[in-house]
Order: sequence, then C-alpha cells, then structure tokens
Amino acid sequence: MVGRLFSLFSREVGGLHEAAFLLGLSAIASQLLGLVRDRLLAGTFGAGTTLDVYYSAFRVPDLIYVSIASFVSVTVLIPFIMEGLTAGRQLETRQFINQLFSVFLVVMAVVSVAAFLLMPILARIVAPGFNTAQTDLLVTLSRVLLLSPVFLGLSNLFGGVTQGLRRFFVYAASPIFYNLGIIAGVIVFYPFFGTVGLAYGVALGALFHLAVQLPIIYQTGFWPRLVWPTDWQPIKEVVLTSFPRTITLGAHQLALLALMALASTFGVGAIAVFNLAWNLQSVPLAIVGVSYSVAAFPALARLFAQGERATFLKQIKTATRHIAFWSMIATVFFIVLRAQVVRVILGSGQFGWTETRLVAAALAIFAMSVAAQSLVLLLVRGYYAAGRTMVPLFVNTLSSLLVIAAAFLYSFFFANWPFSRWFLEALLRVGDVPGTEVLLLPLAFSTGLLVNLAVLWHFFHRDFGSLGAAVRASLWQSFAAATFGGFVAYQVLSILANRLDLDTFRGIFTQGLGAGLTGLLATFILLWALDNREIGELRVALQHKFWRAAPIAPGPEEL
Repeated sequence: MVGRLFSLFSREVGGLHEAAFLLGLSAIASQLLGLVRDRLLAGTFGAGTTLDVYYSAFRVPDLIYVSIASFVSVTVLIPFIMEGLTAGRQLETRQFINQLFSVFLVVMAVVSVAAFLLMPILARIVAPGFNTAQTDLLVTLSRVLLLSPVFLGLSNLFGGVTQGLRRFFVYAASPIFYNLGIIAGVIVFYPFFGTVGLAYGVALGALFHLAVQLPIIYQTGFWPRLVWPTDWQPIKEVVLTSFPRTITLGAHQLALLALMALASTFGVGAIAVFNLAWNLQSVPLAIVGVSYSVAAFPALARLFAQGERATFLKQIKTATRHIAFWSMIATVFFIVLRAQVVRVILGSGQFGWTETRLVAAALAIFAMSVAAQSLVLLLVRGYYAAGRTMVPLFVNTLSSLLVIAAAFLYSFFFANWPFSRWFLEALLRVGDVPGTEVLLLPLAFSTGLLVNLAVLWHFFHRDFGSLGAAVRASLWQSFAAATFGGFVAYQVLSILANRLDLDTFRGIFTQGLGAGLTGLLATFILLWALDNREIGELRVALQHKFWRAAPIAPGPEEL
C-alpha cells in the first residue's frame, strides 16, 4: 500500500488541460475544506469583533511571508533546481538547497523576533479603528501567527525540490492539510484556549503543509542540513531573480493591509464581511486561474528557454482562452446566485441575514474581477517564465497603489455625495442594510485589478505578440452563453421562490441548486450550438483521463 502511494506521488504531468483539470480538482478539495472552515467561523462568531481581529491578525505575518519567504518561492526555485537536476549535478543541487535552507532560517528568525517585539506598534497600524481590548487580542494572535510564514516558507523551499524531481502529488495535497489544521483550531483548540486557539490552528495547518512533503524529501536524499554558505553566488542569483516578484507580492499585501485598516474604521463586522466575501470569490480563482497558470508555467519556462517563442505564445493563448471561458461563467453565476451561495455556505449559527446580504453584495462586486485576477496570474507567470520580472513589478505595484487610492476616494464620495451611496445600495439591493460602506473595499480592489489586466495585456502584446482573435472569440462566446444561462437561472430562482420554504436550509439549497443547474445546462447547450472550441477541448481532456495526471501545486501565497 505504501509503495502504491509513493508510486502515485511520482506520476508525471500530461498535457496542459489534463494537468490543469486535475489541479482544479485538487483545488476544489482544498476550497471545499476552506468553505467548511469559513462556515464554522461564521456560524460560531458571526461577522463581529472576534472575526475582525482574527482576519486582521494575518496581515503582518502575510506581509513577512511575501517579503521574506517568497525568496524561496516555488516559482523562483524550479528553474534553478531543474537546471541542476537536468545537468546531472545532484551534489551541487543538494548543496544549493542546504545553503538556501540555512540562510532562510537565519533571516526569518531575525525578522520574526523583530516583528514579535514590534507587534504592539504594528497592530495600531494594521487596525487603527480597534479599541484597546481588540488591539491587545490582535497582538496576541499575530504573534502566534508568526510561525506560519516560517513553516510555509520551508514548504515553498521543499516544494521546489519535489516539483523539480517531478513528485507533484504530495505538494498538491498540502493546501488540504493546511485547511484541516485551521478547522482543528475552530473545533478543538478554541474550546480549550479561547480565541488564541484559532491562531494555533493556523500555525498547525502551516506545519501540516510542510510536514506532508518531508517523506519525499527524506526518500530522495534532499533532507536539508544547516551549513554556512561558502559560495554566495547562487544565493545572490535567487535573491536577484525573486526580488521583483517579492516587491510585487509585497505591494499586493500592503494594499490589503490598507483596506483592512480602512475597514477597521467602518465599524464592527466590516473586516469579517470583506474577508468572508474574499474567500468565496477565491474559490473560482483557485479552481480556474491558479490551476491553469500553474499548470502552464513549467512548459512556458521550458519553451522560452529553448527559444520556441511561437509555441510559447500558443500555450499562453490556449490557457488564456480557457481561463476567460470558465471565469466568465463563474462571474455571471456568482452574481445571479450570490444570496443563495452565501446563505448555504455561511448562513448558520451567529451569521445572520444582515451579514448575509452584505457578504453577498461584496461577493457580486468581487466577481466582476475574477476573470481579471485569473488572467493576471497567467500573464505574470508568462513574464516570469521568460525571465522578465520588471513589467509585472511595475504594473502590479501601480495596481496596488490604485486600489488604495480608489478605496479612500470612494469612501470620500460615499460619505459626501449621497447619490453615490444611493446608487450602489440600489444596484445591489442593500439600501435598508447598515454598514454598506464596506462594499467600497471590494469595489476598489476590482477597479485596481481591471486596470491591472488592461495595462498588463498591453505590455504583453508589445513584448510577446498578440493573443489573437481566438481569445476574443472565446471571450464573447462565453459571455453570451453565460449571460443567457444566468438569465435562465434568475427566472428559475423566481419560480422556485414561490414553491419552496426559503427560511430553511433545504429550501434555499434546493432553490440555488435547481437554478444553478438549469442555468448551466442552458449555458452549455448554447455553447454546443455555437460549436464552442473550449467545450471540444474539455471533451478531449476527459477522454485522456486527466485524473491520472499529476498536478503541479500553487505556492502557499495562493492558498
């Protein structure tokens, strides 16, 4: 049995669609656990003070993770590791890993200790709207969560090894174990330790994310040792390669930190509403955007290194078509079924109807940028595969600054121009709900991401060539079919509303499921009638038994 498991871990990747679909299934499993996690959190605490503090506590550790741990990111390390392994330099590759491991631990220890001591000051920056009790709890949770970037950073380092050795399955499963740890924090640790138990669960999940890879690391002889680097040149190359990417991710985290700081001034529950909606919109992003962009990356890096620019661009076009296709469908159905999605997933215990409506409205706004977020992930990886990191650095930093500026600008108009408040509340049908100012945060984020995609698309066309008419055709076919399917789903919602008891879980679940399935059926019938190219490629991938392919997993920054 153990032998069969290790055999499963070592299977190689098939084509782009097979790897992407299987990675999508892995992402679905992880995201389902994430939804269970959010349901437990929402049902236990509601959108209130506890979740506000809990979500705010991630900000400093996450910033440390992308600022330090991303230097040993899978995306950065794979080319270095694969180059050494392909050339047969096993010993040099092991020494390279040992040196990275040692330098990472030393740097992370110094930064974590400094953050631990400075946390009372940092907490007031993260959440200036918190009172003294909330700030004190924020400091405690954040200090526990400082373990997370250490474990996830090591997991990133080992993930580069496992993927370089083409042992993909175990790393693909690691996000599942991450969510299991967080769930354990809610169910097991919270009753014993109180709110700090939630942070213990996150730290345990990060440890699980790392631990599942250790058997493969040990089996293949890459178990790391603490050594003092004798040759700093490889370390320098990794740092220089990853620096633009680290700045890019850091800018994104700073934008989220600014949004959380602003949300802390909106009142109790604003931070929780934003993060719960964020997690829901991350489901299609992980299943579609992350799956295709990660599955495409190794092939893109290889093709560009071999000088096969035409094939490189063709691979990007294929992934772009499928991301646009699936993202458009997800966007429309998330908007139409937003209330049913939120009530089914989060609507239990302390999570009431007011919070449901706010999260649903925020989800609809986030959904408008799901396609943009997914395509940005792909185009950025295209640049990374080509070894050109400055354009993503410039564009994503500009986007992050735009998100921050838009949030404060929208807040000003919302407070001083009554028409803007009326228009947004009427559009999303939340005019009678208090706390609607929180909707400005996903609106600012989506604005920044849409601009990000437009600018990045322009530069990609300039640097690598046009993505072609096929992408536009796919986009319009998907949009037309999804809009038609969304209209059908909306009509079915209205019909079932008069036949079901919508005050029960069974009633709202049946309504959402019935409308969703009917709408999807209408969508795919129209796509079939249009002889849609993506539907044909999906059928081919299914015939190839994509579940037998081995996925390449995303980095922890994409959890």
